[in-house]
Amino acid sequence: MIQLRILSGQTAGDTQVVRRFPFRIGRAPENDLRLEAAGVWDNHLTLEFQKSEGIVLHTAPDSFAAINEEQKQSARLRNGDIISFGSAKIQFWLAAPRQRGLRPRELSVWLLVIAITALQFVLIYRLVK
Repeated sequence: MIQLRILSGQTAGDTQVVRRFPFRIGRAPENDLRLEAAGVWDNHLTLEFQKSEGIVLHTAPDSFAAINEEQKQSARLRNGDIISFGSAKIQFWLAAPRQRGLRPRELSVWLLVIAITALQFVLIYRLVK
């Protein structure tokens, strides 16, 4: 999963998790991330997932966006990139993965150890008898 950390404006410090693509950013209410910062257009940016490229940022025609202080119309994003548009700044980040519980695996290993130990006791008992 992808995470966007808002670095400026009224909502600085907030985090938005991106779960579906395309992900739209702008001032309009129908965007996935709505920012009311000065200079932000209604539909300013779009994040898309492309198999060959990864996460790609596209700007609206004639709009301004900079990735790590370099103006771009379209760019492949990397972990930690800072995206500046209007007076807004957000940081592109890979979200921490959810770890699944290990209890079922641990239980199955312990049951297997107990079964093998019991089987060994049965074999020893039969050999001694």
